[in-house]
Amino acid sequence: MSIGGTLKGFGVTFSHMFKPVVTEEYPEQRKPPAPRYHGRHILNRWPDGLEKCIGCELCAWACPADAIFVEGADNTEDERFSPGERYAQTYQINYARCIFCGLCIEACPTRSLTMSNEYELARDNRRDLIFTKEMLLAPLLPGMERPPHDMRLGETEKDYYVGALENPGTSAGAEHYKGGQA
Repeated sequence: MSIGGTLKGFGVTFSHMFKPVVTEEYPEQRKPPAPRYHGRHILNRWPDGLEKCIGCELCAWACPADAIFVEGADNTEDERFSPGERYAQTYQINYARCIFCGLCIEACPTRSLTMSNEYELARDNRRDLIFTKEMLLAPLLPGMERPPHDMRLGETEKDYYVGALENPGTSAGAEHYKGGQA
């Protein structure tokens, strides 16, 4: 190595020595993430409290990391969890495998699955990184009823979905999500 190259390298080092230091005071001072940041998933609800997830498993098929497990079951007239024929009886996301790509969100036909801005998902145990349906469901808001119950927004499942593409609105519960485990 030449002396000129060495001096040039020291020049870079010395120039940075006199610049102000930028230190993030995390976790004492948290900066909010970008609005479209892909963080923890949320399973949304209809305004009456029924789950939007119909257990179709398209999110699991779209996941390149194989981080999502969905097991669908049939709704009955006595126990209705979603407006359609089916609901997700078991729903799990393994955050040890998830790469937060958002392909599961794009695959969801009912806009049931969205991503929040929560990024603090570190745990001491791998088993704690498997989030269950209960942990992922959006909180019940005032006026919502915990499923199972009858459809309140119409007589048939079409009443829930007609006009949804033209006016998707916000997913009930997602806009009130505050972070942390449910």
